[in-house]
Amino acid sequence: MAALSIRALSKRYANLEVLKGIDLDIESGEFTVLVGPSGCGKSTLLNIVAGLDHPSAGTVEIGGRVVNDVAPKDRDIAMVFQSYALYPSMTVRQNITFGMECRRVAKAEQEKAVANVAKLLQIEPLLGRKPSQLSGGQRQRVAMGRALVRNPLLFLFDEPLSNLDAKLRVEMRMEIKRLHQRIGATIVYVTHDQIEAMTMATRIAVMHQGSVQQFADPDTVYRYPANLFVARFMGSPPMNTIPARLEAASDGPVVVVGAGRPDEVRLRLRGYDAAAPFVGREVVFGIRPECIAEGSRTFSSDAPVRVEAPVELVEPTGAETMVLLRLGGEPAMARISPDIRPAPGTSAAFALDTRRICLFDPETERLIA
Repeated sequence: MAALSIRALSKRYANLEVLKGIDLDIESGEFTVLVGPSGCGKSTLLNIVAGLDHPSAGTVEIGGRVVNDVAPKDRDIAMVFQSYALYPSMTVRQNITFGMECRRVAKAEQEKAVANVAKLLQIEPLLGRKPSQLSGGQRQRVAMGRALVRNPLLFLFDEPLSNLDAKLRVEMRMEIKRLHQRIGATIVYVTHDQIEAMTMATRIAVMHQGSVQQFADPDTVYRYPANLFVARFMGSPPMNTIPARLEAASDGPVVVVGAGRPDEVRLRLRGYDAAAPFVGREVVFGIRPECIAEGSRTFSSDAPVRVEAPVELVEPTGAETMVLLRLGGEPAMARISPDIRPAPGTSAAFALDTRRICLFDPETERLIA
């Protein structure tokens, strides 16, 4: 049975429809991430699951029970907020036990729960401090500790790391992932950071304009994006999406970028049978930056397509070099070895891995193959 089941969920504020018929089934023990740009409806969806807002239509089931009319305190959930929401006048221990005090949990049971959670989150030395004496990462651990002592059916995280600096965000991301591995809890996590989504999730729900665009495991979302929005949103940098034409050839279809130009690029496809109906038509050609590398690169036993392309911009990052080039006259980003630095304004050799490209229908924007 799904720990969380959402059916035909809609939310409307006057004439503004924020959520449009959301359907999701989240299994027990899953780490599901809701990801999308600001204003896509992900926090509204989380608030409805938490009971902090009410749907205009549809149902929310937690543990097989419809909770549309159930108060937040009775939904068997725990929520970790972006702002920590700690009581400044209370110590860490008091913040963690406050909910148990309200539920009149026995003192001995409270002490045992605090000890277990403090050890799990490594905040034992902090129990006597107040929030003002803690760093951002320590406050977030306390907020998680307050949720963990509940032992709920469902954990809800609303962009808990967005207030932290980059280094601490990476550390806390790893902490939350370790925590999930240890306790095996069901987590629904909201973020606009696609790196958080890719590294933490069991499955990702990519949202845009109030709808779920794709709900799948991270590898599927990354390698086979359901549409152009997902392709352009997921990944850093995102997938290159380039106007092209699909033409017929004796041994299969050919993607032509910059058709008729002196620098046109022709890429022969193998194993893309689903693209056959689009031969002779315009398509959108998608290729990830890591599939465009320096010309000496070999991707597999298959020979990559090698092209000469003008270089517009070079961005060394230490671990790799990002290159903005022109492919058949169209801009594309390549990820190449860190010790290779082509000069802007010159042409350089690049190798394209044609085994991992995507084709999209320019009219529907859906994935073709």
